[in-house]
Amino acid sequence: MNAVKACIFDLDGVIVDTAKYHFIAWKQLADELGFSFTERHNELLKGVSRMRSLDILLEIGKIEKSEAEKQVLAAQKNERYVVFISRMTPDEILPGVRQFLEGLKEKGIKIVLGSASKNAPMILEQIALAPLFDAVVDGNQVTRAKPDPEVFLKGAEKVKANPSECIVFEDAMAGIEAAKAGGMRCVGIGDAEILGKADLVIPGFMDFTVEKLFAHFC
Repeated sequence: MNAVKACIFDLDGVIVDTAKYHFIAWKQLADELGFSFTERHNELLKGVSRMRSLDILLEIGKIEKSEAEKQVLAAQKNERYVVFISRMTPDEILPGVRQFLEGLKEKGIKIVLGSASKNAPMILEQIALAPLFDAVVDGNQVTRAKPDPEVFLKGAEKVKANPSECIVFEDAMAGIEAAKAGGMRCVGIGDAEILGKADLVIPGFMDFTVEKLFAHFC
């Protein structure tokens, strides 16, 4: 087994849960456009880019807009979302995450964020985890969405780690596929039936330690 030099983390659903804020912002937009947007509808937007999410939303509402109008609506949605996340606190870190990151730091493992979110650096600052990360790759630095491995490969490059020395932590199938496509090992966070392609699946970080990680991968 290859040594572990770096751990690369997705943000939403792994470190924090910002999906609720996306949902509220999209729902407010739908309300203003005059149709209902439900949590079931919101499932269709997970892991999807902002503009594609807007297209899906408009399809649900059977509404057509010009490209210029779409840009305005997407910006309105993002402004609302940014207001929500600007109020986030360290209390919103998912259980066990901080302790796990601190454990990696003690072992000298590089810690990287690999997220499609353009707001990822702000969120890390808000929840006071930014000092623990050695590198951040966010939506401002990548052009290809998961399952393309670009975000993870750039993260590995930033900390001078070979893909085979990296372990990715993901809660979405597209993210696990991206890790595999990049030649990395992967831990799925969530349901083993959904995330079965990962090398290891855990429900969360509450009872997961760096020692358990090494026992499985080293």
